[in-house]
Amino acid sequence: MASLQLCYAPPYSSAHYNNNNASGFPQACYRPTFPIPNFTRKALLSGFVWREPESHLPVRKHSSCRCHALGGGGQQRPEYLPNRIDDLQYVRIFDTTLRDGEQSPGASMTSKEKLDVARQLARLGVDIIEAGFPIASREDLEAIKMIAADVGSFIDDSGYVPVICGLARCNKADIDAAWEAVQRAVRPRIHIFIATSEIHLEHKLKKTRDEVLEIARSMVAYARSLGCPDVEFSPEDAGRSDREFLYLVLGEAIKAGATTLNIPDTVGYTLPSEYGKLISDIRANTPGIENVIISTHCQNDLGLASSNTLAGAYAGARQLEVTVNGIGERAGNASLEEVVMALHLRGKELLGGLYTGINTKQIAMASKMVTEYTGMPVQPHKAIVGANAFAHESGIHQDGMLKFQGTYEILSPSDIGLNRSTESGIVLGKLSGRHALKSRLVQLGYNLGEKKLDDVFWRFKAVAEKKKHLSDGDIEALVSDEVFQPQVIWSLGDLQVTCGTSGLSTGTVKLIGADGTEHIACAVGTGPVDAAYKAIDSIVKVSVTLLEYSMNAVTEGIDAIAHTRVIIRPEHGHHTSTHALTGETLHRTFSGTGAGMDIVASSVRAYVSALNKMLSFRTISTRKETVEG
Repeated sequence: MASLQLCYAPPYSSAHYNNNNASGFPQACYRPTFPIPNFTRKALLSGFVWREPESHLPVRKHSSCRCHALGGGGQQRPEYLPNRIDDLQYVRIFDTTLRDGEQSPGASMTSKEKLDVARQLARLGVDIIEAGFPIASREDLEAIKMIAADVGSFIDDSGYVPVICGLARCNKADIDAAWEAVQRAVRPRIHIFIATSEIHLEHKLKKTRDEVLEIARSMVAYARSLGCPDVEFSPEDAGRSDREFLYLVLGEAIKAGATTLNIPDTVGYTLPSEYGKLISDIRANTPGIENVIISTHCQNDLGLASSNTLAGAYAGARQLEVTVNGIGERAGNASLEEVVMALHLRGKELLGGLYTGINTKQIAMASKMVTEYTGMPVQPHKAIVGANAFAHESGIHQDGMLKFQGTYEILSPSDIGLNRSTESGIVLGKLSGRHALKSRLVQLGYNLGEKKLDDVFWRFKAVAEKKKHLSDGDIEALVSDEVFQPQVIWSLGDLQVTCGTSGLSTGTVKLIGADGTEHIACAVGTGPVDAAYKAIDSIVKVSVTLLEYSMNAVTEGIDAIAHTRVIIRPEHGHHTSTHALTGETLHRTFSGTGAGMDIVASSVRAYVSALNKMLSFRTISTRKETVEG
């Protein structure tokens, strides 16, 4: 395979690619100005093309993507400038799924998974990706560096490349780590924060207003002194802060070089009318505010995060901080899909013509990917991406839908990249071939490479032998079980269990290691799942605590596919990180999912998936310590 010369384009410029090299992969026209780390990763979805020479990063297949150039209303995405937007109706989307979203319990992602999500966010067209909190752990730092050098370093032919942002508290160590993490991106950003409300100053920081004012000013200046052209400043708990002090802190941050001012409703306390007025008051009373972008960051403790975010946009904020599926700590964050689709549907009519650069047809895939990687299911009634969002069971509603879809749907499933059902009349079963399966997968939003398609096809055939017809839900469960999985360290070979009321349950498990070696163990447990898990433990030889186990049927019927989710926590080891807001040391938890018609096999797949995620974290950490030692 031909060698690849990676590109480091100057900030805010366009790069051009030559697609005529022998390998068919893009070659950039600029020589790199930084050393390229060694990473070897495999494709997850064939919407991305990867290559695996040890000396190079994987490269996204270059293609023209009009959605990156055009916003929801067909407008041209304005040129990116850190502290201003030339089109006053354009709203930047700042996605913090990989940072704030990952703070949700059980939502830990591996570096590979974070890179996959970042690449999907780029396909979605978000303006800024907050890739993590670099000081939290070595794994977080390395994952952000990888995203910056990969996703943040390739410009498409419309000039689009996402800003890659790292979060930092107001101290030099955090800021240094953030700059180290993001500086390889074409458009790097450091996001620093310090609390400004009286309750935080007194009980958390134990500092005076004057001390906080000086820290904010000096740390923004320090971030700019490192060479970072784009610095975002957040006064934590702005929603409960004294207004005059808030204006003063924000003014000093502007003087020190901040390009974006984020106004967090950190505890989800404000109502939309209050939050909108807060943004308006900041615009009216903060000196120098015309020289920066105002951003929103709304938590969902009262269920008002998306509403507050839209109120902030209407009041003049031009950056909106959101997460896919609204994930985040406590009740979560403003939901990307809710905010974006509200602007898409009502922006022109009621919100002054506001629009984004989001490709809404990538929303469904982003939602599925984040759901599978974090192990955090979306509730059925979740707006836009929930299973019931486009379902109609009421007879009156069904009658209206049959007559005219607009009677009960304000959006079409296709707007977010979903297809309600196939119009070809094809029913998938045991006689269906690869082409029919591939066609249906494309309709469902999955564009798999040949290897992944093969894996899914053989799982499909095995299930089809036992089940007459497979629904879309069945197919998506199989895709998730094959595609959205962590790095394979252990894979399930064979499984045999015995159980009943007359004796102890036993489980025999064959696991295959990464080197192809087979390991077999047998154990006794209180039930078949417990016995199988104990057999796996005796092979893998790591101590974990099972925190959560849940199972649901994907579809109706006795032959439904079972979908299992587990969350585990290692009993020993270095799987810890630092919480961005509290500074607490957190013990990471790891989720895994599995699917199958056999509930025990589904349970075992989920457990092996969680173990693989945990072990891949340990492998990466150990490898880095060995290299650096």
